Formats: sequence, structure tokens, C-alpha cells
Amino acid sequence: MPMTLIEGHYEILGAAPDGDSVKFYPKRGKEDWRFVRGGRAVQSNKRGGAQLRLDGIDALETHYAPTNGLLGTTHQPLDLGRDAAKELLEWLDFKNVKRDVTEKVTAGEPAQVPGYILTRFADTYGRCVAFAFKGNHPKKTGDDVRFDVNDLEKSVNYHLLERGHAYPTYYSKLFVDIRKAMTKAVAAARKEKRGVWAKDATMSGFTVGNVDEVQEKAYIVPKLYRRLADYFAFNGGDTSLEGFEEYLNERDDRVFILAEGQISGFDRVVETSGQTVKLTQPIEELIFQEK
Repeated sequence: MPMTLIEGHYEILGAAPDGDSVKFYPKRGKEDWRFVRGGRAVQSNKRGGAQLRLDGIDALETHYAPTNGLLGTTHQPLDLGRDAAKELLEWLDFKNVKRDVTEKVTAGEPAQVPGYILTRFADTYGRCVAFAFKGNHPKKTGDDVRFDVNDLEKSVNYHLLERGHAYPTYYSKLFVDIRKAMTKAVAAARKEKRGVWAKDATMSGFTVGNVDEVQEKAYIVPKLYRRLADYFAFNGGDTSLEGFEEYLNERDDRVFILAEGQISGFDRVVETSGQTVKLTQPIEELIFQEK
């Protein structure tokens, strides 16, 4: 199936890119976002810069704001979260990057790096969901590109999965052949315990302490972490898991469970026992429904 090509460049100064998101500026600014026809309109600044959501991957959170804001900004363990962000920027060819305490980039070279993206839609937050590349493509902005595994392997999305810097997190619009190729890279990274897989506790079980302990020790898939952080904020900072599965049921995140061949709620694959929480299915065996 085709994806749409958009040429442009990446910028990081004044932004806070993490391991699965970076700001992209099309060649002709806002005008070029009209080629993203699926989902919602891409939200961009006055120069046309928009936040990308790198398709198919999810890196540890370095600055997540729970939905009701009562906890302020939270994070997962910063060692691997920052490693992922560093790897993304180095792969794009940014150097000498410095950040402040809020993770905002205060210095970096060069000011911009040329590249292109392949995309089809924007998510509910107005982020362009894309596979991101550096350099140039033989086609031009607005052209359709038949996206295949060879293209995938040139993307930073694939690179981060292959190195274990990010977890896979799949949504329903991702092509089946692309998903399978990404899962193959995940299996190799997990087998060799690269990156997150050296410390991952998603299926073995993560024991929840206070908020600070969770931030320092939550080597779990970010999707699960975000729901935990939202739940803690909803309960005023109380980290008891007594009502967490019920909370997930009310959130109604829909997910297709490959092993069962059915769609259910996210709560169906989350299990709590006292203060321990885990997924009962590998994250790459879940396909989330876009909202």
C-alpha cells in the first residue's frame, strides 16, 4: 500500500525530542501538510513545524504529563529514556546536543538536518504519524511511495527497534508486512537483551511503590506506564493498584489480541496482584485501535 512522501528537515533547538518523537519542517511549510489526508489535520507552528509520532515504536517516557495534570510531569527511568533520545538525534546526524532540566534542547549542531517522511495520517493530538528518514528521496513531496520492508529498514523507526532503544507498539493502520518485519527485529533485540530488553519487567511483573520509585524503576512498555501515571494522577497520587483494572476498563482502550483473534479492552491483557502489575501478552502481539 502507498504512503505519502513529504520532504523537509528536522530541527531540535527549543524542542524536547524524545526517543520516538521529533519535530519536522516540510519544504514549503504548512502548505505541504495538506498531503496528509487521513485522520485529523496536522497541527503545526507558524513555520510549518510539526511533531512527528514515529510509527510502530514507543520509547521510555522522559517527560510525560498525566491527563489531569495533578502529578505534573513524570518520567520512566531516565537512563534508557535518554539513551533512546540520544540515539534518535545521533542517527539523524545532530551533534553536541545539550538539554536543560525540562529536556528542552538548548544547543545542537547543525541547526537543521535534511530528511523526509512517509506518512498517511495524523493522530488525535495532531501529530503526524510517520516513518522518518534522513537524506533525500528520488520522488517529491506529495508523491505516493509503495512502502515495503526495504524502505522500513532505512527508517529511524526500525533502527531504534533493532537496537532495543524502543518497544514496539502497533496500531491498526500499520501494514501487516511492515508489522511482521518490525516484530522480527524486536525478537532479535530481545534475544540479545539489547537496550530495554536487558531490564524489561513488562511480563515478569513490576512492583509499584510510591510515585518516585515508579519513575526510577518502571522498565515497562510506555503504554502501560502512561496508564499507570494517569491512574495515579486521577487518584491524587495514591499508587494503590486496587482499582487499576477497573480504571482501564473505563478508559476503554481497544486492542486486537493476535493470540486470541479478538478485539477486547486493554484491561483484558493487564493483570494485577497486590502491588504487582504485568502484561499477559507480549506487546508485539497487541494491535491497538486508533482513537
